[in-house]
Amino acid sequence: MRPFLRGLEVFAGELPDFDPSTAPDTPAELFVRWLRHAVRAGVREPHAMTVSTVDAQGDPAARVLILKDVDQDGWRFASDAHGEKGRHLAEHPYAALTFYWSALARQVRVRGPVVREDPERAAADFLARSPGARAETLLGKQSRPLADLAERDRAVARALALLERDPERVAPGWTLHAVRPEAVEFWQGDATRRHTRLRYVRTPEGWRTELLWP
Repeated sequence: MRPFLRGLEVFAGELPDFDPSTAPDTPAELFVRWLRHAVRAGVREPHAMTVSTVDAQGDPAARVLILKDVDQDGWRFASDAHGEKGRHLAEHPYAALTFYWSALARQVRVRGPVVREDPERAAADFLARSPGARAETLLGKQSRPLADLAERDRAVARALALLERDPERVAPGWTLHAVRPEAVEFWQGDATRRHTRLRYVRTPEGWRTELLWP
């Protein structure tokens, strides 16, 4: 596989410029700017991100989730408190988020402590999900062993029927999490490997920026 992998093209096509001197004062502002650029460029699911957590023993796990919101208070995602993510965050409330838009050779890394949002906001998030997504969550069996796909389909059908009778039902463990960033890094790839890296670091006085070597 090594020759095959080394033969795959990277950083192809026309890539956007990134001048760190024009970066705004806060990482949330720059992130929104880059996210909107990704949408205009036709990047599929630009709000998808890798969420990395660790368990009580320090063993890491990562999975891809959808960003629910972002503002000066943090980056938000949702999960079932009884699933792996929820258990990890209960044991070690800290996470890292990674966004990668390959067509633009852009990456954003966010890390910091995680706090639970108000239950009312979590309930609103749950009710905004599709019926299928709500039905799956109501099962409360995420990451548990499954005998076969037919068992899954029967359980989801029962949950959908329950939602038809009670459309305002909210999964009791549904939680909206907010990552309060301590550091946010913006990485712009370059075909000649002269990558540009800008990191925001939170200080008592506010955000400080610094350039990093590629």
